[in-house]
Amino acid sequence: MKKSERLNQMLRFINQKQQFTLRDLMEQFQISKRTAIRDIAALEELGAPIYAEYGRYGGYRLLTQIQLPPISFTNQEIYALYFAMQSLKSFSTTPFQISFQSIHNKFLHELSENQRKEIERMQNRISFHHIRQIKDSEHLDTLLMAAVKNIVLQITYQTTSKKSTRIIHPIAIYTMKGYWYCQAYDMNKKAYRVFRCDRITSAEATTIQPDEKLIDITFENAHSLWRPSKTAIHFKCLMTNQAGIERFKQEHYPSMKLLYEREGTFLVGSYETNETSFIMTYLAGFGKSIKIIEPVKLKEDLQQYYLDLIEHL
Repeated sequence: MKKSERLNQMLRFINQKQQFTLRDLMEQFQISKRTAIRDIAALEELGAPIYAEYGRYGGYRLLTQIQLPPISFTNQEIYALYFAMQSLKSFSTTPFQISFQSIHNKFLHELSENQRKEIERMQNRISFHHIRQIKDSEHLDTLLMAAVKNIVLQITYQTTSKKSTRIIHPIAIYTMKGYWYCQAYDMNKKAYRVFRCDRITSAEATTIQPDEKLIDITFENAHSLWRPSKTAIHFKCLMTNQAGIERFKQEHYPSMKLLYEREGTFLVGSYETNETSFIMTYLAGFGKSIKIIEPVKLKEDLQQYYLDLIEHL
């Protein structure tokens, strides 16, 4: 990082912290103690009101907040931001109802003529293949903000067979294979659930207090809430090649994991009795990369799945 850019970021860093130490700067910007001292001197020359506090618990204090300069981006950062925006093209609905075209037009308007021409030339040399969003999800912003603010919602959930009312504590939303999903804790069933957002036809805030243990749960650790039911069917499959392992890493669910043993790598997990169709479709996608060890019923069901498929063809 160039010194001018580091000093700019350092101004923003200390303006936010107000009090800091040399160690803070060294860790944040990966610089030596000597460089940190020189940078503080440079900031003081630029007019930053920094006051040194001596003693065992000393450090530096910012006497007043600084009027920060506008954020500026390098050409490389601008190109990276532009192409990160390309993912929005895949979605007809996003949180806050933001469209790619709206951001695209504003972004290009702020660029220099040379930067716009450079991006146009890049567009003809790079391509992003996204799975297009299959169905609109009209309550994404409500679900996301409920997760951020720990608000319990009452939702109406429409499946292919019935409509039901649920009380949920949203944890996070994510997109996969053209659909938006909401990780949540079902307050009625007292269990972790994942809801297809396009099937949520209404979402309203309630006055119900969220469970304290859920407040710090995030997308990354939400799967720890999942528990199989007493009637869940446990299975074990041998991964016969590396392609199967790679496929699992690309798509898997909280009810399953890889188990490494001396005999090989196994896919283990469980599925509910009403999820037989789902597990058949999922395992069939592995082709010859997987061999069912147990239960025998699962192997028989998958064989029948293939026979039905052949007969259909």
